[in-house]
Amino acid sequence: MPQGKPEHVPDDGLTTRQRRTQQVLAVHTGTGKGKSTAAFGMALRAWSVGWSIAVFQFVKSPKWKVGEESALRTLGESGKGGAVTWHKMGEGWSWLARPGDERDHAAEAAEGWAQIKRDLASSAYQFYVLDEFTYPMHWGWIDVEDVVNTLRERPPTQHVVITGRYAAPALVDAADLVTEMTKIKHPMDAGRKGQRGIEW
Repeated sequence: MPQGKPEHVPDDGLTTRQRRTQQVLAVHTGTGKGKSTAAFGMALRAWSVGWSIAVFQFVKSPKWKVGEESALRTLGESGKGGAVTWHKMGEGWSWLARPGDERDHAAEAAEGWAQIKRDLASSAYQFYVLDEFTYPMHWGWIDVEDVVNTLRERPPTQHVVITGRYAAPALVDAADLVTEMTKIKHPMDAGRKGQRGIEW
């Protein structure tokens, strides 16, 4: 794509403007660092043009304090760009767990996906970050075919970015944009742990 120009333009009758407003499904996968970081970079662009944003974080613990959440919540409350809604699920809907109960992470993840489906069907948001969402699919908690069909049939003007390792081939095939992060080198290779301002 030299100078941002597509190598091939299909003969589908769409205008350049129509192509520029088509919804996008992006997948950031692979073993390298930066999948979520890239997704939140896209969310910043969405915020700047005034799109409403929903973040659904799977797997990452609700106790973790992450910089992306703090920054996007602050921006969402500023009144200058789009509104931001943030759902932390840990390994599922964390707030469904009751003290002393064993958590059913698969059920919680399924409820998280059910909420996303409801939001997509009602066009509740314009930009969705489904962070670490490949894992519940990889573990068999959420049906890949259901995800692919739902995303293919979602109402227009809703953009979705999904992050995580082990993206299912069917999800990759359905996506408009797929980036694989490949690890070349990482500080953890030298025994260094996650660092504030770098990892969170």
